[in-house]
Amino acid sequence: MLNNTFSQIAAHRSIRKYKDTPVDDEVILKIAEYAINASSSGNMQCYSMIVTKDKKLRKELYPLHFNQEMVIEAPVLVTFCADFHRMRQWIEQNKAPLNFDNFMSFMIASIDATLVAQNFSLLAESLGLGICFMGTTLANAHLIGKALQCPDNVVPVVGFSLGYPDENPPVRKRLSLDGVMHFETYQDYSPSRIKEIYKEREELGMKRYREVPELKKMIEDNNVTSLAEVYTKLKYTRESHIGYSQNLLKYLEEQNFMHY
Repeated sequence: MLNNTFSQIAAHRSIRKYKDTPVDDEVILKIAEYAINASSSGNMQCYSMIVTKDKKLRKELYPLHFNQEMVIEAPVLVTFCADFHRMRQWIEQNKAPLNFDNFMSFMIASIDATLVAQNFSLLAESLGLGICFMGTTLANAHLIGKALQCPDNVVPVVGFSLGYPDENPPVRKRLSLDGVMHFETYQDYSPSRIKEIYKEREELGMKRYREVPELKKMIEDNNVTSLAEVYTKLKYTRESHIGYSQNLLKYLEEQNFMHY
């Protein structure tokens, strides 16, 4: 039953170190040609892909992506945007009701963009390229959108570095399938089941963070004793997520996505 697609997906790793080898435009265009066959709401394809190779522009994007070195070192960045700008122009030209300026439309376009991004990443990996998704794309959408000159109704939501890998990191363990899959209806978890599901993640995660000197120091300085605290005290704090939320909601309003 298994084929090469299963093996490829099982071997996925985030690649953060890249060779200097450029990625030919022909390769990128061929990947994109097939990636756009992703499912799309109403077949509207309300997304856009922005391929950034220019080093000066990537240097401008570098601090917006929290100074992640791969933004500079990878030869290509690809940013996927929720985009109803193009379709709204087509609608207006045809004198149809000028819709899609609301939060539901943003969500639809975001899902479309994410689906095509996943297709793109799988195709890239099948050709020996490596990628690393960057959550900073959404966290700093308001700044990245300005840098990429996004017009109204266009918001960056998903992005990744792209290039030929210069590292071979191990595949990260995922939660067990029976910890994330439900049949018929949602089956809530008992406290003991929660502990069981996250036991291995806790052990491996803390081991990995303690192996990085600067992260180990942060853990010790902040009296962090569990992986849950790494996530909530160091990586994804309430204050940071509220700040990102406020920036995103304000930007969605600026980009004409908040009529309701």
